[in-house]
Amino acid sequence: MVDRVALTALETEIVACRRCPRLVEWRERVARDKVARYADEPYWGRPLPGFGDPAARVLIVGLAPAAHGGNRTGRVFTGDRSGDFLWAALHETGFADRASSRRADDGLTLVDAYIAAAVRCAPPLNRPTNEERDNCAPFLVRELALLTEVRVIVPLGGFGWDAVLRTLAVLGHERPRPKPRFGHGVEATIGPYRLIASFHPSQQNTFTGRLTAPMLADVLARAGGLAADRDRPTLIQQ
Repeated sequence: MVDRVALTALETEIVACRRCPRLVEWRERVARDKVARYADEPYWGRPLPGFGDPAARVLIVGLAPAAHGGNRTGRVFTGDRSGDFLWAALHETGFADRASSRRADDGLTLVDAYIAAAVRCAPPLNRPTNEERDNCAPFLVRELALLTEVRVIVPLGGFGWDAVLRTLAVLGHERPRPKPRFGHGVEATIGPYRLIASFHPSQQNTFTGRLTAPMLADVLARAGGLAADRDRPTLIQQ
């Protein structure tokens, strides 16, 4: 059973984090010196906790919030084009009750899916340093430990893939050797988890066609099927 009190306490701790001076200064400056198109909107300007169904069997792990996306709206993958691409696929595959997410209080609901980021603050140029990555890593470790129903993990992009491998190692799950290499649709089993990777839904990937809507939907549908399969008891033949 998921300890929802502990998960809420972790979310509160994440939001209050000020561990990385460069990220704190950047996220707060972006929230203060707003771009013209969002000049009249309040900005969140803090780290982002995960979002979704605490009883989810599928965990999706991205890189970090966007400066004018999650850093503005207060919810991961919300208010930017990467998020628009992801939510449409989540809706198509039955994980989300609507195809778009504009702000944290819009009522959107995820079913059987939970979304987190490897780094919880918006980094300059979308590039956290290794130290910032490592400072944030314990949050994902603790989050996954609390999400006890998760069976399948979908890392988005190579950064998310590596973050998930490191997280599982900390939790005591030895990774296969050689190390599984990232690639769209690549699968691996580590401990009790099945991993299936996707290219990140960044504009760099979606505008160039490296990642298409059907490609992302196929990965999410596969994740849902794997989660269901891993919940079925194994038949022991006599």
